[in-house]
Amino acid sequence: QVQLVESGGGLVQAGGSLRLSCAASGRTLSTKTVGWFRQAPGKEREFVAAISWWGSSTSYADSVKGRFTISRDNAKSTVHLQMNGLKLEDTADYYCAAAETGRTSSARAFSSGGYYADWGQGTQVTVSS
Repeated sequence: QVQLVESGGGLVQAGGSLRLSCAASGRTLSTKTVGWFRQAPGKEREFVAAISWWGSSTSYADSVKGRFTISRDNAKSTVHLQMNGLKLEDTADYYCAAAETGRTSSARAFSSGGYYADWGQGTQVTVSS
C-alpha cells in the first residue's frame, strides 16, 4: 500500500493557474499509473487525467483537454497536475490515485476509479469569478 498526499490546492480567480502535486510515501510511484479525479459538491466523482507508470501514455477528460497537463517526476516519486485557464466549474476536491504496481493497460482504462488501488485525502480547488 502506498500513502498519497495531495498538495497545491487553493483559491484562484477564473483564468488563473494552479499546480497540484501528488507525493507518495511508503512505496515509489515510479511503477504505478497515477490518476487525478475530482468531486464537486453534490456531484459524483469524475476523472480528470492520468499518466501511465511508463510515462508515455496519458489520458484527459474532455472538459480539461488543452488546459490541464499531467506529468511525473519519478526521481521524486511525484505526479503533478498543471491546471491553466481555470474555470468556475473546475471547483472541486481533487484526489490523486495510484494503481497497482506495474499494472499495464490501454489508456482507456485509466478513467475508471476502479482501476486504482490507493487514494489520497484530496486537496480543495476553488475558482472564483
